[in-house]
Amino acid sequence: MDLPISDHPLAHCRNPGARRGAAPPASLLALLSPDAARAARREIASWPGYAPTPLVDLRGLAAAAGLGRILYKHEAPRFGLGSFKALGGAYAVLRVLQEALRAAGIAEEASSADLRAGCWREETARITVACATDGNHGRSVAWGARMFGCRCVIYLHETVSAAREQAIARFGAEIRRVSGTYDDAVRRAAEDAAAHGWIVVSDTSYPGYLDIPRNVMLGYTVMVDEAVAQFPSGEEPTHLFLQGGVGGLAAAVAARFWQLYGSDRPRVVVVEPDRAACLFESARQGRPVGVPGDLDTIMAGLACGEPSLLAWQILEAVADDFLTIPDAAAVETMRLLAFPPAEDPPLVAGESAVAGLAAVLLARRRSDLAAALELREDSRVLLIGSEGATDPETWAHLVGTAPESVGEVL
Repeated sequence: MDLPISDHPLAHCRNPGARRGAAPPASLLALLSPDAARAARREIASWPGYAPTPLVDLRGLAAAAGLGRILYKHEAPRFGLGSFKALGGAYAVLRVLQEALRAAGIAEEASSADLRAGCWREETARITVACATDGNHGRSVAWGARMFGCRCVIYLHETVSAAREQAIARFGAEIRRVSGTYDDAVRRAAEDAAAHGWIVVSDTSYPGYLDIPRNVMLGYTVMVDEAVAQFPSGEEPTHLFLQGGVGGLAAAVAARFWQLYGSDRPRVVVVEPDRAACLFESARQGRPVGVPGDLDTIMAGLACGEPSLLAWQILEAVADDFLTIPDAAAVETMRLLAFPPAEDPPLVAGESAVAGLAAVLLARRRSDLAAALELREDSRVLLIGSEGATDPETWAHLVGTAPESVGEVL
């Protein structure tokens, strides 16, 4: 194999608690139910501008890596927001407003169409949603707040770029900067929300706060239902290589595949930056733990030091392996997708979007690790290309050209 990536360090932790060859347990079905996932799909599919995102068959890279298929679910076009996060935050905002109107006796069943049309605008305008973000989740929450008619306050930690801040502010959200890391911003948002009577719409969960992050994750399951309908006949994936972060994306996608395929589910591999590997460390210690430090990684959407409790409860049962990669591998993979082998279309993939592909290619460089992960010539790998160039200036600096010059055509 002539692998189109340099050798980079790669750490591996096998999860001995993963349930292979078994149906999903009742506890998982209770955490993220199939009925709720179907309801999320029906709701989100009714929104203006909805369309399934492309599932790109990277034939050239698959051949170079000696794999049967590499399928890349390209989330950059999602609702014009640039990432998969558009599915989760906005959906959770909708559910928050529907529940508030129901609890107040104002509307037993407020539809999203009614809210978009301005019904109960006076009531919803008195509700404030808040969250911390590395960029993409906050953009979705702010978009949902504007679409459904409530106030929004977004907390950004000190390293979130100005471009990502501006992308959120254009939806009318109030922006507040916080010193420290993403996890510091999460704590500040929760404190301020408690003091002011706001509702936190977070993509991470902690003791006593599960329902709203669950709705965020239910939004993410839409990607799975779309992908299943897009797979070539008989070509379902044997492997999922999924980004880490707090774990919401990986847990939602893996759980939905487990629901749909049961004991024949794909092997689940979770990938994180080596400088922000809270899930890897949790797997290593057998319990959810945080990691210290400034979490200084260019994979901004994955710069999280503490796992989501809800996500971890799922991943500890369904994630078979955990890997970490360095920033240099992510940058090289961004360039590889922008300027791919001749058989593949060029793709604008953001820093956090490429973690899974980088890990697949690096794992194939090592025969022992490829064997441990059961990566073979007939393996079919599904990747979630979670974002496009959500910070165009940073993307251009890393790749060496402007996103619009890549000529992405899908």
